[in-house]
Amino acid sequence: MPDKTLILFNKPFNVLSQFTDDNNRPTLADYIKLKDIYAAGRLDKDSEGLLVLTNDGTLQHQIANPKNKMSKTYWVQVEGQISASAIAELSEGVELKDGLTRPAKVKIIATPSKLWQRNPPIRVRKNIPDCWISITISEGKNRQVRRMTAAVGFPTLRLIRYRVGSWTIDGIAPGKILRIF
Repeated sequence: MPDKTLILFNKPFNVLSQFTDDNNRPTLADYIKLKDIYAAGRLDKDSEGLLVLTNDGTLQHQIANPKNKMSKTYWVQVEGQISASAIAELSEGVELKDGLTRPAKVKIIATPSKLWQRNPPIRVRKNIPDCWISITISEGKNRQVRRMTAAVGFPTLRLIRYRVGSWTIDGIAPGKILRIF
């Protein structure tokens, strides 16, 4: 049995969370040269931030399976100045087409100090402000955070996964990995 491997990857915008693509789009293989490791969960191509990869199937299942309720924290730039009522709604759970989300931990935050430039930058509207929130969820419905913020009237402009369980992107530049073991 090969040694167990766990790496943290700060996935850039527009990179697929897989190693191959028939349409020649950027993938994990463009950044990660290790063999026989797999993403524990997914992160959409238009989202950025922490992706955990491992060759340990049991660990991968613990991280990715929603039944295990491993929490994930996202930094979310939303269009508009989010209201207290929208934060309360997100905190209690939001009704989406595929059901009610679990309650989330949500708070307004300052623009993250460790933020990098995104290429291409988000669209900016001069007459519409934006703000950042931190949202922590313990499930993983498809595009859940984006759908939640849209459902309460504040569309997501930029989405960065900051934390999965106890792992964060602290100290990991976009496109870089940190090997844990």
